Amino acid sequence: MKKKEEKDKNPLHKEFGFFDNIQYILRRMIKEDKHFFIFIPLGMFCAAAMQYLWTFISKFVIDMITGESSPDKLMLLMFFFTALQIVSTMANTYFYTNGWRYIYVRFRMMNQKNAKVMALDYEYLENADVMDCYQKAGNACNDNSNGIEGMMRGIINFLQVLTVAVVGFTIISTLSISLVLIIVAIAVLEFFISNHTNKITKEKVWDPLATWWRKDYYMQSTTTDFGAAKDIRMFGLSDWLIKKYREIRMVRVCAQKTSNQYWFIAMNFMQLLELLSHIAVYGWLIASMLKGRLTIGNFSLYLASSATFFEHINNMLNELSGLFAKSRQVDDFRSFLSFDGGDKNISGRPVPKLEKYEFTFQNVSFRYPKAEQYALKNLNITVKAGERLAIVGLNGAGKTTLIKLLCRLYDVTEGAILIDGINIKDYATDEYRRLFAVVFQDFKLFAFTLKENVHLAEEMDDNRIAQVLEQSGLYEEAQKLDNGLDTMIFKSFDEHGTELSGGQQQKTAISRALYRNAPIVILDEPTAALDPVAEYEIYRQFHSLVGGRTAIYISHRLSSCKFCDKIAVFAQESIKEYGSHEELIHIPNGIYAEMFAAQAQYYTKEIDAV
Repeated sequence: MKKKEEKDKNPLHKEFGFFDNIQYILRRMIKEDKHFFIFIPLGMFCAAAMQYLWTFISKFVIDMITGESSPDKLMLLMFFFTALQIVSTMANTYFYTNGWRYIYVRFRMMNQKNAKVMALDYEYLENADVMDCYQKAGNACNDNSNGIEGMMRGIINFLQVLTVAVVGFTIISTLSISLVLIIVAIAVLEFFISNHTNKITKEKVWDPLATWWRKDYYMQSTTTDFGAAKDIRMFGLSDWLIKKYREIRMVRVCAQKTSNQYWFIAMNFMQLLELLSHIAVYGWLIASMLKGRLTIGNFSLYLASSATFFEHINNMLNELSGLFAKSRQVDDFRSFLSFDGGDKNISGRPVPKLEKYEFTFQNVSFRYPKAEQYALKNLNITVKAGERLAIVGLNGAGKTTLIKLLCRLYDVTEGAILIDGINIKDYATDEYRRLFAVVFQDFKLFAFTLKENVHLAEEMDDNRIAQVLEQSGLYEEAQKLDNGLDTMIFKSFDEHGTELSGGQQQKTAISRALYRNAPIVILDEPTAALDPVAEYEIYRQFHSLVGGRTAIYISHRLSSCKFCDKIAVFAQESIKEYGSHEELIHIPNGIYAEMFAAQAQYYTKEIDAV
C-alpha cells in the first residue's frame, strides 16, 4: 500500500489506466490519420474471411460429394468461393501494405516527446529522475512492437482476433456450449499467467534499466563521435572503452537472463494448459462422431473451427496481456508528456519593444538543485542600458551561473532579477529570451548547412547572412568551401560535409549572435580554447560590431576588459570587486590587479593600443 501511495504522488509516473490508454491511442490514431476509420473495420473483416473461408469450402465440398450433389452445383459453389477469396485477398493485401500508417502516427507522437524535452526548464535536463522518465518515454516510442506503435498494432490485432474468436464461438456453440466454456477457461488461465509475468518483468527487470539505456546510448555515441576519435586513438582508449562498454552491456544481459527465467516457468504452465485443450476438443468431437451426431463435413468444420477458435481466443487473451504491458509503457510516455517541467507556463506579460534595457540583480542567491552550497550568494549589480560589462574570475566562481539566471535557464533561489524595474518572471519566457543573443563556451553547431547554422530559426536573409559572416571574418573562408554557404557542417547527414576548425566554429557562433540582432549580447567564454592574443582580437572585433547594444563579456582572462564600461570580479560566489579597468588596476593587492599582472605579458601592447 505504501509503495502504491508513493507511486501516486510521483509526478514522474502516473497510471492512467488500461481503458483510458486504449481511448488515448485510438484518438491519436484517428486524429493523425483519418484512414484508420476505414482501416480498422477492414482489418476485422479480412481476419475472419481469411481464417474461415476455406474451412466452409471444405465442409460444403465434403457434404456435396458425400451427398452426391451434381457437378454443376459443385462448380457453382467453387466459383462463388473463389470470387470471395479473390476479394478477401485483395482487401487483406491492401490492409497489410498500409502498415506504414502506424509508423507515421508514432513519428508524430515522437515529435511531441521531442518538443516536450526541448521545452522543459533547463534545470530538469540535469535531473537524473526526469531524464530517466524521458528515457522511458523514448523507449515507449522507439520501435514498431513496443509502447505506442505496439499498442496501436495490438489494438487492431486484438480486434481482428476477437472477430475470428466470435465467429468461432458462434460455430462451436451450435455443437456444445460446454466445449466452448472449457476452451475459454483454459485460454483465460493462460492469459492471467502471461499478464502476471509481463507485469513482474516490467517492474523488476525493465523499469530499473532506464538508467542503463542512457549509459548505453552515451557509450554508443562516444565510440562513434568524431570529436572523441582523436583522443581514443592518441591515448589508445579502444580496449579501455570496450571493457567499460562490456561491463555496461553485461547489466543488460543479466536483465534478459532474469526475464527469460520468469518466462521459462510461465511458458511451461501455458504449454500444459494448451495440451489439455487439445485433448478436450478431440475427445468431444470423436465422441460426437461415434454417436452419429456429426456428418463428415460438419466434423471437418468443427475440428478446424475448434482449432482456429482456441488459437484465436488464446491469441486474443495474449494480445490483451500484451496490451496491458504496452499500456504500462504508454503510461511512461504520457507521464513524461504530462509532467509540468515549466513547459506549460507560457503565460506572462509581453516584453516592451525597446532598443536598450537595464537589468538589476537584487540580493540574488542561487543554489543548483540538490546542491548543498550556493553558486551565487547575495548578488547585487545593475547593468545600465547600452553598457558594456566584463565579468571575470577563476573557473567555478559563478560567472556562467549569472548568465543562466539572466537568461532564465534557471530561476533564482532567493532575490529577484529586474528588467527596467520589472521582475523577469513576470514576462512570457520565450519572448523574454528573445532579448538575448548568447554565445556560450560550449556552443553547438548543427549538422546542417553553414547558412542554416547562422540564421537558425530566424527568417533567412541571404544578404544579412553574408553581412554577419563578413563582420565575423568568416565570409571569405566560407566562399572557398565546396558549396559555399550551402556546405553541410559535419558528416552526419552528408559524407561530403566539412569539419570546420575551432576558430571557424567560433566565428560561426558569433555570426549567429550578430544575425539575431538582439538588444543584449553575451559572450560566455566562447574563445577559451584560443590563445590570449587570438582571443583579444576576437573580442576587439566583436566590440566594434555590437554597436550601442548592452553587452556582457565573460572570461577568466582579461582580453575584453579595456573595452568595457564596468568590470565585475567574481570570487567565492559573489562580486568581490567592481569598477572600470583604471579603477580596479590600482587597487593594492586586488584580485583584478593580480590577474591582470599575471596575464599582461600576452596582450598588454594590444590593450594599451586601444
